[in-house]
Amino acid sequence: MEFDAAPERVTLAEVADEAGVSLSTISKVLNGRADVSPTTRARVEQLLADRGYRRRNGRAEHRDLIELVFHELDPIWSMELIDGVGKVAKQHGLSVVLTVSGSRHSPAPDWIEGVMRRRPAAVVLVFSDLAPEYREQLRSRAIPFVIVDPAGDPSADAPSVGSANWSGGLAATRHLIELGHRRIAAITGPEDMMCSLARVDGYRTAMNSAGLAIDPAWIRFGDFHVSGGRDRARELLARPDRPTAIFAGSDMQALGVMEAARELGIRVPDELSIVGYDDIPLARWLTPRLTTVHQPLRRMGEEAARLAIGLSETDATPGGPTPRMDLATSLVVRESTAAPA
Repeated sequence: MEFDAAPERVTLAEVADEAGVSLSTISKVLNGRADVSPTTRARVEQLLADRGYRRRNGRAEHRDLIELVFHELDPIWSMELIDGVGKVAKQHGLSVVLTVSGSRHSPAPDWIEGVMRRRPAAVVLVFSDLAPEYREQLRSRAIPFVIVDPAGDPSADAPSVGSANWSGGLAATRHLIELGHRRIAAITGPEDMMCSLARVDGYRTAMNSAGLAIDPAWIRFGDFHVSGGRDRARELLARPDRPTAIFAGSDMQALGVMEAARELGIRVPDELSIVGYDDIPLARWLTPRLTTVHQPLRRMGEEAARLAIGLSETDATPGGPTPRMDLATSLVVRESTAAPA
């Protein structure tokens, strides 16, 4: 087995000699074996990165599978992405292996060892980013990866598929303004996630464009789960100048807002209008049905899988442009919004 390093081609024996280890140790590192000390593994990986090693012709021997990696599995939201990846994998005769690892920012360190052993044809990750050392390890084994990015702003050299979060926040807030609302609050996800900030920036832009003042207390950060929406909504709806409308950063948060409104005897949409984000299937079955921003989660999964498989079938050009795709969002108006009383 040989590797390319521009401008010269080197063999595994030469790599082993430079690293001061045996040829079998180099092979173990390349194949993700666990029986290599962390110090030796780090030294070999650093050497591979410094020398820019790639498998000859950018190809590797892969199993017939694509790996989809989450930091957590939401029973509703995650299924949209799984269905999208699964559809494209089936079209290419691939199976899907599902992995749960790490935090919302990056998979855990033990994941990279596992994926080296599994050798999938491609990897799709639902994270904000992938650590540089992980990116280099995947590239050195010719395992292409794509980040599905509803959560953040990945590095410039990480292929990714995202959506127009700012436009979604803008459309949701403009809809409420056009209905006549002036006291509009926003509940969004964690403050360290780019999508949370982008959706709030869209909200701010719509409010500023309409000449409406924004009370800083109307913007609440939390998480994208039901509890995040419920807890933040309780705080907002307990205020004497409570908002007449709330833009929630996810449909699950919007469900939590509805729960808080019911607890306080506030009628939706007569006394409180609510807009969600994502347009998960549950949104059309709520009472009232939820007005929301459609984020094309299933198509994001499809496009990420197509991109990853396409990268696995072609030779990547070092230093070439990194594929980045942002899919459009759209407002879906249902019965959870109305003109203020």
